[in-house]
Amino acid sequence: MTPTRVTPTQPAAGEGGPQVAVPGWVVPSALLLSIAGLGVSIYLTLTHYVSSVQLVCAESGIVNCQKVTTSPQSLVFGVIPVAVLGLAFFVGMLVLQSPAAWRSGLPFVRRTRLFSVIVGVGFVCYLVYTELFTIDAICLWCTSVHVLTVLLFAVTLLGTAATLPLEQTAEESSATSE
Repeated sequence: MTPTRVTPTQPAAGEGGPQVAVPGWVVPSALLLSIAGLGVSIYLTLTHYVSSVQLVCAESGIVNCQKVTTSPQSLVFGVIPVAVLGLAFFVGMLVLQSPAAWRSGLPFVRRTRLFSVIVGVGFVCYLVYTELFTIDAICLWCTSVHVLTVLLFAVTLLGTAATLPLEQTAEESSATSE
């Protein structure tokens, strides 16, 4: 059985660009993952900047959030806390994963959403490598953000594939068969 592709319809008056139908599970899943990631990123950012907010995590052994979040690798270019980048990422994801953004048939929105999660999952790979092989410790809060980012990547990838216009997939199929 071949998956059904949805063809964009013409925009209604006052709307910008074609509209696409989105599988029912995509938007709620993407929004839930984005909200959860935003919540953890807010917490990690607060623990970085507000001394009265304590990091609730083990501080010894392989699981050591304090060691990870205070390491030199926890600052990008030695200035920007990784937690702030996570915060910015998930704020952007909330916008790009909104129902309106998913319904939009504008290629720019689809490409920006897909590019953003690809960059996000790439950065997660770097961070996991750094935790395991440079810092020699794992932060459970950071790991939760990593898992949420990978799941968001999967949802975005599957949702994007399900909303590709029929004409585009037919053109791509004929181009690859030649």
